[in-house]
Amino acid sequence: MKTDAAHVFVVEDEDTIALGVVKALQHQGYTVTRFDRGETAIAAFQQSPPDVVLLDIMLPGISGLEVLRRMKSANREVPIIMATAKGDPMDRVEGLELGADDYVPKPYDLQEILARVRARLRALETLNELPPVFQFGDCEVDLRKRVLQRSGQPLHRLTTHEAGVLAYLIARRGKDVSREELLEKVWGYAPTMQTRTVDNQILKLRKKVEDVPADPRHILTIHGKGYRFEE
Repeated sequence: MKTDAAHVFVVEDEDTIALGVVKALQHQGYTVTRFDRGETAIAAFQQSPPDVVLLDIMLPGISGLEVLRRMKSANREVPIIMATAKGDPMDRVEGLELGADDYVPKPYDLQEILARVRARLRALETLNELPPVFQFGDCEVDLRKRVLQRSGQPLHRLTTHEAGVLAYLIARRGKDVSREELLEKVWGYAPTMQTRTVDNQILKLRKKVEDVPADPRHILTIHGKGYRFEE
C-alpha cells in the first residue's frame, strides 16, 4: 500500500477542529473523508472501508465507543486511532479493550496525528510482507488477529504495539533493529525521543514468546544497538 494514496476517515463533530485535521492530512497526500456523526461513518465504513480511521470518542448520537465496536465487528483489520479527552484514561482503556489500535489525546497535536497515521499504515505494510500465520519455535502467531499460541499454553492476546514490534522484528529477522527505529516505525514517535517504551514492550513480549524470558532464544538483545529476531 502506498501511504500517500491512503484513505483516512476523520470522525469529528467539531467543525473547526475537523478542518485543521483534514487539511493537515490532505497536505500529506492522503484522501480524507470527514464525518460529523457516527451513524454516517459506520454506513460508509461498511460500504467501503478506508485504510485508517481517526475517531473522536465524544460524538452526537451514538458514542464513539459504539462506532468503534461496530466498525471492528465489520472489519477488524482497519486500524482505528481514537481521540480521547486529555487526562481521562477510562475512555482509553475501554477503547483499547474494544479493539482500538492507538489513541491520541485531545486537544489535538497535528504532528502527533500525522505520526500515528503513518505508523499504522507502516504496520499494515509490514503485515503484508508476512504470511497470515507465522511459526517459530513452539509459537504460532496470527499478527492480523493479534493472537499468539504456544504449545500447551493458553492463547495470548497481543496489544497493538506488541504485535507491531513483533511483526517488525520478524519482517527483518536476522537483522539488528535499533530502539530508535522501532520507536519511529511502530509508535510513530520521533527517533530522537529518549524512552524505555521499547524495552518495556520487549519484556512483555518475551513473557509470551520465550520459554525462559530471562534467557531468550527468539527476541535477542544486541547490546549498544537494539534487538534482533531469530527463528
